[in-house]
Amino acid sequence: MNDNQLLRYSRQIMLPQIDVEGQQKLLAAKALIIGAGGLGSPASIYLAAAGVGNITIFDDDDVDLSNLQRQIAHYTDDIGTPKVISTRQTLNRLNPDVKVRAIKQRLGGAELAEEVEAADLVLDCSDNFTTRFAINRACVEHETPLVSGAAIRFEGQVAVFTPGTGDSPCYNCLYRMDGEEPLNCATNGVVAPVTGIIGAIQAMEAIKLIVGIGATLTGRLLLLDGLTMEFNTMKLRKNPKCPVCSENHLGWKFSPI
Repeated sequence: MNDNQLLRYSRQIMLPQIDVEGQQKLLAAKALIIGAGGLGSPASIYLAAAGVGNITIFDDDDVDLSNLQRQIAHYTDDIGTPKVISTRQTLNRLNPDVKVRAIKQRLGGAELAEEVEAADLVLDCSDNFTTRFAINRACVEHETPLVSGAAIRFEGQVAVFTPGTGDSPCYNCLYRMDGEEPLNCATNGVVAPVTGIIGAIQAMEAIKLIVGIGATLTGRLLLLDGLTMEFNTMKLRKNPKCPVCSENHLGWKFSPI
């Protein structure tokens, strides 16, 4: 690290759990963020500010006026601009040390598998089950840690999945592929700070995974009720019959969707 970096990250470096060695891990890390909306905005901003050196962002949408209430990586002047470009501009202004790859497309199929394999960890900031299940399958196949977040109305949740580590469950152990499509903000609404809280927690969990500190949310589901400002934690157990991560199904190969 140079002198400017030592100063920029000094408040983290002074923490004994991080120190110079941990900061070097952050600078060398490769984070894949899927979704540049309500969750991807705060998550990417905090990761860039913390010095995660390589951030790749996938999203196929453009900035809309209705996004600005909660998607804090975008500004009024960005309306009509691809969200990934707007996010990259924000992150570059915040921290020019960070290398940001911005790809405007819905990530799936073989390319999803390649991106997941190349990343040190994945942050699922998407908003639909199809994408979430595909991300989970790719992470299980390549044993890439996954930080999953969701927010709706006044509620949010975060979980961490570390495939290949102990008895860690996967996303499919929590939700079935044939379940109903989850509620979304467009039809049910969401209060702005909830997405910020959940996205920030995703960033915190990602930093802990990269540096190798603390107790992550692996095997736990953190639930937020914003109206009562209560957090609850549920234990998650690996499903021995999971169609994705159980021993009977680990021989499958990733196929494009």
